[in-house]
Amino acid sequence: MSHRSLQLGLVCLLATGVLMAAPVARAQPAAAITDYQAKLAQYQVARATYEAEASAYWDAVTEKRRARNTKRREHLPIGLDDYVLTQPPVYSGPPRPIDPYAPAQPSPERPEIPVVADFLKNAAEQFGFVPDRPANEVDFKRAYAKTALAAGLTRDQIIGVYAFETGGNGFYDSQAGLVPYRPGARAISPAVGYNQLLSTNTVSLFAEDGNRYLLALRQKAKGLTGPLKQSMERKIEGLKRMIAYSRSVPNRWSEHDRLAKTTPGGFGIHAAVLDIDLGPLLQVQKLTDSVRFARVKGYAAPLTAAELELMNLTGDGNGFDMVTMPQALRARVPTANFFQQQGYERNPVARRTGVVANLIADIESKMSRGAQAQGARDLAAAF
Repeated sequence: MSHRSLQLGLVCLLATGVLMAAPVARAQPAAAITDYQAKLAQYQVARATYEAEASAYWDAVTEKRRARNTKRREHLPIGLDDYVLTQPPVYSGPPRPIDPYAPAQPSPERPEIPVVADFLKNAAEQFGFVPDRPANEVDFKRAYAKTALAAGLTRDQIIGVYAFETGGNGFYDSQAGLVPYRPGARAISPAVGYNQLLSTNTVSLFAEDGNRYLLALRQKAKGLTGPLKQSMERKIEGLKRMIAYSRSVPNRWSEHDRLAKTTPGGFGIHAAVLDIDLGPLLQVQKLTDSVRFARVKGYAAPLTAAELELMNLTGDGNGFDMVTMPQALRARVPTANFFQQQGYERNPVARRTGVVANLIADIESKMSRGAQAQGARDLAAAF
């Protein structure tokens, strides 16, 4: 066979192979699409079933909460029937299948949470406010302890909340997600300080009680002279601007939240938590508001550290609901009764503990461990 004949033969064989492979190549995409559509249909049925169950469950939680609030206003007793007693449904069906022919989608970018440097920068730029930061951690702890005692809080309450919120070793400028610091760590919320005050809390406290903080600084200014007095007066002017900004929106939590999380001014206001004069006042005020809430509702017994943290953690209304719950009910009432669906799904402690009794026991256990850390010991010594 000539060389040219051999070439022609190879070309024919290759052409035949390509023609034979074409139906197989076309069959593969069709099979993949059919498989994807079948899996998608299974997922959609399972997901729709779950969504219907979850919607009914969380609607029942909301309705029961509304009914309990009505009973409290009317001074009627509250029993097991006033709570949803089953755990929330959990999706256990197949995962959503990946469309084999869908274009690759970039991972959604998580919005950056501002950190202490951002709070400081915006405070200076927006309000001309520069917090007086302590010379050392002990100084801030002493100021915090003095403020707490003056407000009627106890040593045990303060140390318990500190131990739970920071693990017992938090600094005055510790931020959630960065305590303790690890390489590559990222902030998970703007919460800062010994009781991890949120930026929305700072805005709300200024909007509602700003005049009280101004009075406190003016009282301190009276005993100062020279450069110290001038520095305090500059801080007072900055504080006045921050208070005015916090009051530039309606006095609602949703409006304060928007201001705190989406505006340079909102970022800047949170820097006040780092100030040795204002930081203790703000953090203590958040806790004393919870104590006052309980008293107004008729609860005269002193709140334990765990009970105070329960109100700090879940909000005064939900926390008070659990604080006043009889022991027999605590072991049977799911923690889901005190959350919205999204909040519950983001809270691993509430999901893991399951019922109120376990949640309280978990808080007490973390407080007990955290109280042995050096930071908690230093705070105790400040009293």
